[in-house]
Amino acid sequence: MTSPVQATTDHEPVLFARLSAEAVGSMFVVLVAVGVSIFSNPSSAPLPAALATGLTVTVAMLAFGHVSGGHFNPIITLGNLIAGRIRALAAVAYLAAQIIGSVIGAALAFVVVLTVPVLTDARAAFGSVAAGYGEHAAAQTQMAGVLIVEVVGSALLVAVFLGATAGRRAFPAVAPFAVGLCVAVLLQFGQVLGNLPFNPARATALAFFSPSWAVEGLWLFWVAPLMGAALAGLAFRGFAYASAATSLGDDSASATAGTIEGEHLDVDDTDDFQAEAEAEAVAVETGTVRKEAAADDARNFFDGKKG
Repeated sequence: MTSPVQATTDHEPVLFARLSAEAVGSMFVVLVAVGVSIFSNPSSAPLPAALATGLTVTVAMLAFGHVSGGHFNPIITLGNLIAGRIRALAAVAYLAAQIIGSVIGAALAFVVVLTVPVLTDARAAFGSVAAGYGEHAAAQTQMAGVLIVEVVGSALLVAVFLGATAGRRAFPAVAPFAVGLCVAVLLQFGQVLGNLPFNPARATALAFFSPSWAVEGLWLFWVAPLMGAALAGLAFRGFAYASAATSLGDDSASATAGTIEGEHLDVDDTDDFQAEAEAEAVAVETGTVRKEAAADDARNFFDGKKG
């Protein structure tokens, strides 16, 4: 008889399909973000660009979330990796797919800009919406200020994603809107400070087609958001273990009895780390050993596998 774990993994999308979804979703997000930012004159009307990008993230998550989990951003992938919801090898592949998709999206926008006669300098147009600090930011925000906002904003975005897609209390129809709204709010806040993207792949894609200063300052828009993502991932992992410990304290007797009788311990309605902690505790009490295949909790969430 096929076990519940085998039944789940047998029907998971292959890695190529997941990477394709991440690349296409990232391309879509960057194309809209760059295109709307350039053609809506962000210095006088920043809201349309931020809102359009947030809505695009929502649409991309609804369209591709059931395939890849709907990351479309390296910080989301890092947060999921640290939280134990994606394997390291898959996370690296996701990162590559997101960068490739983002660069393709920016390249398409660059081609469109070249066809607009009033935009005589395509690189300058991209530079006007590229991430920067100091003299390259609208508010001339210094590096320390950009660092703080990118770290805190990225941590918030990752926390919203992890919280909205984990556990039996999550709602598939709401999570993409929560993440998209968070993206829109953060972009609105960061646009005047220096076109802060809270997305290293997007920052990289824009830098490729912008003046040289964008590439020179690109390191900040990798280091800061990844720091924020790591903090959020660690916090989420700690919360999961704390929740698992509390749950075990309340239900250890019934869990042990169920395992002794050979019943399956249902861990699908909690996040991966809580489930792992519960399974390990039961194994210690009963002398049994249990191993489960690692899965992307976000993808399972979009598939409706909440328990």
